[in-house]
Amino acid sequence: MRIEDLNYFLAVAESRHVGRAAETLGQTQPALTKGIQRLEKELGLHLFERTPKGMLLTVVGQAFFDRAQTVRLSMDHAIREARDLHLGTIGTLRVGVPPNYADYFAAVCELLLRQRPAARVQVTLGMNDQLFSALRVGDIDMCISGQHNATNSEFDQLPLFTDNLLIVAREGHPLFYRTRLTFPDLAQASWIMPRDRIVARQWVDARFAEHGLAAPNVVVETNSSSIALIRMVRNSDLLTIATESALIHPEHSNLRPIPLKEARWSRVVGVTTRHDAYLSPLVQRFIELLQSHKPADFTADIQA
Repeated sequence: MRIEDLNYFLAVAESRHVGRAAETLGQTQPALTKGIQRLEKELGLHLFERTPKGMLLTVVGQAFFDRAQTVRLSMDHAIREARDLHLGTIGTLRVGVPPNYADYFAAVCELLLRQRPAARVQVTLGMNDQLFSALRVGDIDMCISGQHNATNSEFDQLPLFTDNLLIVAREGHPLFYRTRLTFPDLAQASWIMPRDRIVARQWVDARFAEHGLAAPNVVVETNSSSIALIRMVRNSDLLTIATESALIHPEHSNLRPIPLKEARWSRVVGVTTRHDAYLSPLVQRFIELLQSHKPADFTADIQA
């Protein structure tokens, strides 16, 4: 099997169009067509249905596509490993970071760049669902994340520190003046929450269900953390969820945790990598620095 034929197949499968795939790869359409025909003949499989809507994968084509993506990713890792062996510790770190840990990442990254001035860093900011998707397809090498899927065979996870999740409200919120506050009292409030694919949101929804309550009244839904949205909580009676480490930052001033044990969740944060993925010396060094430093270490300026 020719490597270029496999690349042609993947490009057409992803774009569903020979012309667009040829443009992406910088090849001619006839070259891609011949490559796919060679591949189908060699495999003895019919990989595509040619329809007015484009090139659609057959059932066996989809199964082959899923496997071929893994093969391509492994090849990419092999090439990167060979380059790292040739170049030593010089390389690129591709890391995913949730917005609420951006300051922590930046501080540790500064330490890394002091030690590896030739290194390059590519940062993807996003929530856990976005970062896991990017990790799965090889767009990033690692991410800092909540360790919610420790039994997931796709990923390897290394715990770093505990950062519990809390339901919070502004100082002076009416809930703090209840003589006997209970969890069902929270059902009367309106919320700012992440979208329902985020694990933290699912935890809150599940806690409401445990108490026989309808899902929380979410009036603002977001796909990332935002200082502007936190400002809304500080200036209104909206509730939201935040990590313990976030509450020490100035933008979270005037926010207090709801004083109920049901309004907090134990949460471990760590490094997540793709199982069996190649980790370059640069990635390994960055992970070592993360293990040596916690967010609390950077409440003041980093000392040289």
